[in-house]
Amino acid sequence: MASTTTEAAGHAADAAASAPGMPQLDFSNWGNQIFWLLVTLVVIYFVLSRIALPRIANVLAERQGTITNDIAAAEELKAKAADAEDAYNKALADARAEAQRIVAEAKAEIQADLDAATAKADAEIAAKAAESEKAIAEIRAGALESIKEVATDTATEIVTAMGGKADDKAVAGAITTRMKG
Repeated sequence: MASTTTEAAGHAADAAASAPGMPQLDFSNWGNQIFWLLVTLVVIYFVLSRIALPRIANVLAERQGTITNDIAAAEELKAKAADAEDAYNKALADARAEAQRIVAEAKAEIQADLDAATAKADAEIAAKAAESEKAIAEIRAGALESIKEVATDTATEIVTAMGGKADDKAVAGAITTRMKG
């Protein structure tokens, strides 16, 4: 086995010595290599210029069109949003004005009810005050009569107690004069 490996190594060394080296560096093959290089470059140029680059240009144009359409749609939606916001603000202002009107009506209604209740209460108070004044006048008149009676009785008793005779007319005249001031 060792001899087989040595022989194979020897054959490989002989083959390497007889080979001219890398074919790309062999000057005898350069003309052929340059020809195929030019053919390959021309084929790549035509494939790129006729197939790949037009497809890329179409994709870029399509993207640009999509972007332009999206921007236009966004501007349109922005305008609609601004219109909607204006309509919302107008509706809000109208609602506030309506609320203020309703509040004013309610205040006026409440004030009218309050005025009516106040007038009714004032009338009731005036009626009760008149009744009270009438009752006070009656009490005052009754009190004056009671005072005249008590004063007459007292004056008659005092005059009698002092040894005189009390004249009812004279006592009544004196009391009336004294009560007047």
